[in-house]
Amino acid sequence: MQDDDRTTGETPLETSGSTRIGGTQIRDDGTGPSLVAHRQKLLVVDGPDRGVEIELSGTHLGIGTAGGNDLVLNDPTVSRRHCEIIVRGERYLVRDLGSTNGTTIDGTPIVEAFLQPNARLRLGDTEILFQPKKKWVRVEAAEGDHFGELYGVSGAMRSVFGLLQKVSTTELSVILIGETGTGKELAARAIHGASRRAQKPFVVVDCGAISENLIESELFGHERGAFTGADRARTGAFELAHSGTIFLDELGELPLELQPKLLRALEQREVKRLGAPRPVEVDVRVIAATNRNLSEESAAGNFREDLFYRLAEVVIELPPLRNRREDIPVITKRLVDEATRSGQTTVRGIADEAMQMLISRDWPGNVRELRNVLRRATALATADVLRAHDLASIEPAIVRDPQAGAATATSIDVGETLAIKDARDRWIAPMEREYLVRILRRTSGNLDAAAAAAGLHRKSLERLLRQHGLRAADVLR
Repeated sequence: MQDDDRTTGETPLETSGSTRIGGTQIRDDGTGPSLVAHRQKLLVVDGPDRGVEIELSGTHLGIGTAGGNDLVLNDPTVSRRHCEIIVRGERYLVRDLGSTNGTTIDGTPIVEAFLQPNARLRLGDTEILFQPKKKWVRVEAAEGDHFGELYGVSGAMRSVFGLLQKVSTTELSVILIGETGTGKELAARAIHGASRRAQKPFVVVDCGAISENLIESELFGHERGAFTGADRARTGAFELAHSGTIFLDELGELPLELQPKLLRALEQREVKRLGAPRPVEVDVRVIAATNRNLSEESAAGNFREDLFYRLAEVVIELPPLRNRREDIPVITKRLVDEATRSGQTTVRGIADEAMQMLISRDWPGNVRELRNVLRRATALATADVLRAHDLASIEPAIVRDPQAGAATATSIDVGETLAIKDARDRWIAPMEREYLVRILRRTSGNLDAAAAAAGLHRKSLERLLRQHGLRAADVLR
């Protein structure tokens, strides 16, 4: 791994493989990706804190007298949350946060403006010299076959592992993008587990599974009596994740009207419970996941651009399973071994013909769908080696049509050796999946129409689709 420090006056060589997302750049010049870390040096040259100097990595830096700021000043003319510096592409943006005495750049009052290297910021009686740098870090592909609970030997996944390992040691916010079932939550847990926050809480919020009228309470909490039905106080996810990591799954489903409140919580590092008289400070790292292109959603006005930039310090894409078929044997072995150790099956291996069936399938639901198929097949297998007919008996579509639905209920072994709840679940799951496939086809993939036809709330339908590793686009093609 090679490091290369450059000032902002030395713009990095542009390459066709350079990707800019938020304030972080991931560049690939054909020899592997590089990650650029923005380092901002601030030197107090006038005021009560004269001589104080800090240098921080990151794309967001807060200045004020409150303890949660990156640069904490002792100047009574400076506000608690006075201003912030944000990386925007190649440039640095300073934004006044509604301070009492305002912010100036080289003597010019500003609300929001771009900073040049060696610019002088004045906040009340304090003057600060701004000296940014960039640190290019070559990210080598990982040598192992896994990172956390993510497994793979393909070049694509080893590059992902290298990026995950590198960002784990930073405090950068991360957006994980990828299709349903590619392992975004596993990646988030792996980042947390390899970070300095590993022994602190990891809190998951599924933005797509919570009704719009409850998600604000889920994130920020509420006091007793804050609204009808609030018969007791509730601690929100941000408070629960204090000093640890919060994982915002399905970020693209976050209601537009709630996005400014999330942005405010991230920028001010504090949250206010519904009905509470004052906010509380929180220290959390944010990792988010989505299967949407949030850059395009921002351009279309469906997702706030400033929130996107705040969260997209690093964006890592997890490739679909069909684009890394060489990983299927590794993942399959891992899943079968896992089931054997837990006593769910006596299967200890998989026949070559069965493995080829798995490799040839497109897996629209990715690893989640593969896991579900293997769980049923190994539980119902009659020998200690999983064979092709074991797969075909519970998933005929794996033989005749990789994109078709699951087997009908008449092909499922009732599993009389299981507890009735487990047997019922294994009987119902293929029928439920087939029902979802058919209703999506009948409604041409219109989720509102499909939910109405099924007698479900749309959010409930979306949750079921995720559980079965289904996407409307894959079912219809």
